[in-house]
Amino acid sequence: METTVTKSPVLLYTEQTPNPESLKFVTNRMLYRGTADFREVDLATEWSPLAVALFDFPYVKGVYISNNFVTVSKEMNYEWPDIMLKLKDFIKNYIEDGGELVKEGFAEHTSKIEADRAGIAYTGDEAELVQKIKELIDTYVKPAVEMDGGNIEFKHYENGKVFVIMQGSCSGCPSSTITLKAGIEGMLKRMIPQVEEVVQEMG
Repeated sequence: METTVTKSPVLLYTEQTPNPESLKFVTNRMLYRGTADFREVDLATEWSPLAVALFDFPYVKGVYISNNFVTVSKEMNYEWPDIMLKLKDFIKNYIEDGGELVKEGFAEHTSKIEADRAGIAYTGDEAELVQKIKELIDTYVKPAVEMDGGNIEFKHYENGKVFVIMQGSCSGCPSSTITLKAGIEGMLKRMIPQVEEVVQEMG
């Protein structure tokens, strides 16, 4: 007697993000442990078949894959009601068909780029300070930003300034500047007196 393995269906729903140009497509599956941000086709071609397939749609401007969701950023001259269902069906079918989302080795690739990009070795008190800043961002800021379909990464610290990169829906979002200044900067200044300002850099 043959036993057929029935796959559980992929459930997918959308969530608004604070960025009107980005929409979060949430699934009941773990898609990718980590963060994969694709803002141009070249990087996607190298590392993410799903992002490449989404970039084939004329209205897709950015793809961000993390945990159980995909955040899609659209071109401004399109409206979500016109394109949302197409994207939803496409992502759902792609996952159900077992399509590859992010290729093996992407995490190593990005951490190498980040290490090269930082290129800064912190010592003594500054090393301790940077560790504290990273922990605060990871503990308090990341989970909230992730709820909105985005991500924040510490980039570097210099003379009282904390430089961060916003990804996913938070990249280019009008309200991310407010979040950055009112929320993150306020918290870091309170917890770490040496911090004077938080600056957003493009990833």
